[in-house]
Formats: sequence, C-alpha cells, structure tokens
Amino acid sequence: MSESLLIVENDITFSEVIARHFAARGWEVDVVHDLAGARRRLIEESRDPLLVLAETTLPDGNALDLLEFLRQQGEAGHWVVMSGRGGIPETVRALRLGADDVVEKPCGVGRLDDVLSGARQVARAQRRLRGRNAAADDGEIPSAFLGRSEAAQRVRQYLSRLKDVPFSSLIITGDTGTGKGLVARILHHAGARSDGPMVEVNCAALPRDLLESELFGHEIGAFTGARGRHRGYLEQADGGTLFLDEIGEMDLDLQTKLLTAIEDRRLRRLGGERAIRVDVQVIAASNRDLEEAVTKGRFRRDLYHRLSVFRLDLPPLRERLDDLEDLVPMMIAEFNVSAGRGVTVVPQKVYRTLRQYHWPGNIRELRNVVERAVLLADGDVFPDQWLQLGNRLGREPSEPSLDGDRVTIPLDGSMALDEIDRYIIQTVLEKRGYNIAATARSLGTTRETLRYRIGKYKLRTAPMRNKPTGTGKPALH
Repeated sequence: MSESLLIVENDITFSEVIARHFAARGWEVDVVHDLAGARRRLIEESRDPLLVLAETTLPDGNALDLLEFLRQQGEAGHWVVMSGRGGIPETVRALRLGADDVVEKPCGVGRLDDVLSGARQVARAQRRLRGRNAAADDGEIPSAFLGRSEAAQRVRQYLSRLKDVPFSSLIITGDTGTGKGLVARILHHAGARSDGPMVEVNCAALPRDLLESELFGHEIGAFTGARGRHRGYLEQADGGTLFLDEIGEMDLDLQTKLLTAIEDRRLRRLGGERAIRVDVQVIAASNRDLEEAVTKGRFRRDLYHRLSVFRLDLPPLRERLDDLEDLVPMMIAEFNVSAGRGVTVVPQKVYRTLRQYHWPGNIRELRNVVERAVLLADGDVFPDQWLQLGNRLGREPSEPSLDGDRVTIPLDGSMALDEIDRYIIQTVLEKRGYNIAATARSLGTTRETLRYRIGKYKLRTAPMRNKPTGTGKPALH
C-alpha cells in the first residue's frame, strides 16, 4: 500500500537520493526545498502525509517553527527531524514538540530507513486509532442506520453481515436522500479496511474532463493548467475505500477506464508513463435504475456486473414511517447541540402530521424540516407550525385512476416517480392477465427489465388472494 512521505530538504542532491530510495520502498514521495514549500503543502494545500522528514535549517527559516505552529493547531501529524547545526538544544526542542525521532546529519539512507520504519508503524497505528474513534463518534456502525421498521432492521442485518465480508465492490441503490452515503461510511469504518482512507466522489458534480483527472490523477504538463503532479482519488483511496456516488452519471468512455483500473488494480495518471498499483474497495451508489441504463446502452454491462458483487437497496422513508419516532429525536438532539436550543418534547400531533406526508426527499428532506423547526423553536416543545409541508398537510394524497387503457396520474407531488412507475406496471400486469411478455410489449421494454422492476417494487405476478404486506424489503444480491 502506497503511503505519503513529505521530504523537506534544502540539499537538492541529497533530497533526490533519499526520494528515490523511499519511492523504491513503496512510499509516495513529495519533495520541497524550503520552509515556504512546506507551508504550502501542509497549510495551503491541506496535505496530510503519513510522515514528514524535515531538515531543521532551511534557507528561509527553521522547520521547527512550522512544527510548533502546526502542533498548536492540532494538525502536526508525525515528523522525523534531521538536525545538523542546532545540536542538543534543537534536538530537545524537536522532541518537546512531539517529533517522532531526531536524526543527526550527516546520515546515510540506511539510518533513515531504520528510523522511518519505526515511525511508519507508529503513524499507521495512530491513524488507525483516529479513524476508529472518529467512526465511533460519528456512529458509523450498523446500528447508526436507525429505525424500528422491518425494512430498517433488514438493512442493519445486511450491514452487519457485509462488514465481516472482504468484498471488492458493491452497489447501493435507492431514491435520493435515503442514506446511501451513510451506508457507505458504515461499511468502510466497520469493515476490514477501516485502517485505510475513505475517499468520496460525487460523479454528477464534476464535468467529464475534470472527473477523469480527479479519479486518475495527472502529471505536470498533462494538460493546460496542470502545473503540478496530482494523485487521483483512486490513488488516494489505496488500501481503503472509494465511494462513487451517482455513478450512473459517468460517461461511457470513463466507465471503460474505471473498469480497467478496478480489474487490473493499476492505473496511469494523465500524462504519465508509469503504471501505479492500487488496492481499492469500490462502493458505488445510484438513484437510477442501472440495469435499465445497461439495457439502454447508457451504462457498461461489464462494469455493472463487476461492481454488483453485492447490491443493497435502501427503502424510501415513505415505506418506513414507523422509523420517524427514532429519527426525529436523534435529529433534534443533533440540532439542539449545534444551534444551542433545548427542544425535548415532540407532541403526537407532530408525528401524525409527519406520517401524512409523502417525503419525496426522504431522510434528507426530514433533516431539513427538523432543523428548521428546532432553529425557530421558542422553548422545549417542537413547534408544529414550522413544519411547512405544503398543501398536502392534513389531507390524503391524490389518487391515480384508470379509465380503459388510459391511466391518469396526479402531478401535484403526491406521488413520487417510483410510485408512479410501480402503479403503471402493476396496472398493466393486471390488464394483461399477468403475462410478462405481453406486459413488456405494452410498456415498450424488455422482459428482463420488467422482471427487475417487478422484483424491485415487490409487485404481484398473480391475482391477489390475500392483502399484500407492502413491507418494502430491500434486496441483497
């Protein structure tokens, strides 16, 4: 696994020698020759190398001054100091500032090898502990997926199983706002790769050319504006997890390059000549039907099958309304802390109102509603007047209707897209006597896509004899 080492050394020849030495031993090496360069990397660019190897006496100042500043900010990390002129006082100062070790110059690469090997182990352990503590603080364990509903319990069961499985890739599906990012973080921090980094990428937020550069990295001069070398997200996630949100928005040619990198476990930066090995667990997420996108040629079939070693479908909030009484108090407590409020009482009238709403924005929309109400609360009672759920408050949602072969769907927002899809498919199934081929022809789709939708929505494929349960179970494939 490649780990980053920042070398701060004013002797250019010596810095080149040790840079080559440690690069050959698996380090991702970056070299600067003065204090300004070190400040730029560690402060302006917010780099977080596993180790810093720094000469104290630099042309424009003392590296220990930078270490002291970073230590005061709580961002110093792990340093090995090379001291050639300061003697014992400088060594004492370095150790008091928390340097892992001090090496007297002149020194050979063998000596540096021994020192950095020990410091590397300490830095790894500290980073692992920090990651686990952060995961615990953030509740990033399976129980962090709150809810008493059957659907929520089933998701937690799947997460508990998956965290013990060294899977290479997984797809999370579900409507926007159902918690796909939370689930990805749970799987990383509770899983076997919690020691490694987690890098999150929203594929829909970056244009195609920029996304390629960010994923794979680039060398100096690879394109106009490439003034420095850049380690891409795949490299940054080496040894850990790469979370690709909204992967359905990625261009087909970029999907090809991603598939090659995942399967070969190596990549080339843009403008680079050297293949770089990477070991990455990939979690992809989409609110789109990727199987349908494959059928329509909008998503590569081979990439889909490579990613869908496992698949976890997250239920929408409207299918887990029993979870409101778990979710709302948790969100209230969070916003009480951040906003200095003291809301502790939630009247049953509030829960009744929340249950009548359709929640097209799912958990994300619920968070917005709770945040607004807590911020505007005057006392300890959750104010129902600030729910502001629109003209659907307190009334039944509009109903779709069927007249012969004509389906009428309300466009007042009372039905989400998936619900419309579900209603139309179930209606045509019934009209065609539950004949899959005839239903697919009527809907202008394939039997494979139709079967997927039937499974996704838990639709009936035979005349109903008993009342359906409508549990909205997520599926693990």
